[in-house]
Amino acid sequence: MLFADLALARRLEMTDALAGVEFARSWARLNSFTGEVFLPVAGGHAGFGGVDSPVTQAFGLGLKGSVTEADMAAMEEFYQSHGSAVNIETCPLADPSLLKLLNERGYRPIEYSNVFVRELTSDDALAWPDPTSSVHVRRPALEEAENYSVVVIKSFVENAEVSPQFADIFTSCFHAASTFFFMAEVDGIPAGGGMMSIHQGVASLGGAGTLPEFRNRGVQKALLLARLAKAAERGCDLAMVATGPGSGSQRNVERLGFRVVYTRTKFLREVVARRPGASINLIP
Repeated sequence: MLFADLALARRLEMTDALAGVEFARSWARLNSFTGEVFLPVAGGHAGFGGVDSPVTQAFGLGLKGSVTEADMAAMEEFYQSHGSAVNIETCPLADPSLLKLLNERGYRPIEYSNVFVRELTSDDALAWPDPTSSVHVRRPALEEAENYSVVVIKSFVENAEVSPQFADIFTSCFHAASTFFFMAEVDGIPAGGGMMSIHQGVASLGGAGTLPEFRNRGVQKALLLARLAKAAERGCDLAMVATGPGSGSQRNVERLGFRVVYTRTKFLREVVARRPGASINLIP
């Protein structure tokens, strides 16, 4: 039986922490960025993949012991040197010192997400492809990274114009180590996509979206099953997903046997430039 304890939380949070490191490394390679892009801190990792990028955040703090003032100062200096706000995904099983320091240092909560987990067996490797499904799922080639990114972005923001800078965030992740991407098609037409990162036997599923005209046709189920099959094939024993509480994504994963193990809270500390030419400072 799988228990929602500290040992499990360490595995899950470190999976996303290591994925963040690889996303940051990939972004740096593709953008010829020569600065430091990750920092081991307080048992976790802080990653930087560009200002305002969703991969620029920290995971895993406080899961291997107490968090100190020095830990927080080092992480804040790391992000400040890049002109970036500090975003920290926190686990409720972290050492209480983390929450104390977040309050003392002026962080504010901005988002909740439920973390779901599911054990994997050899049967999962056989669950996809499903000959009865009208959805075809395949691994897109590297040269399809841009097209794939546009499909997923438009799945979340239907009428948005995709700027080169925004698309770059997605395409850079496409080249990250230990990361796998999946394209769903209906009648040969791209309908949605999703990704998966694998670290230390845990597969973290994320970034999945379906274009509006293809919703309610089994696209998300197909993407989930295809990723679970690949994870089982590669020897993973656990799969995890983080979703918005009560969202459609939550219902999709619950239908396939995932169960919530805890709720993350994301904390933010912003930055502001005091005056032209001045250093960028964190807002207390």
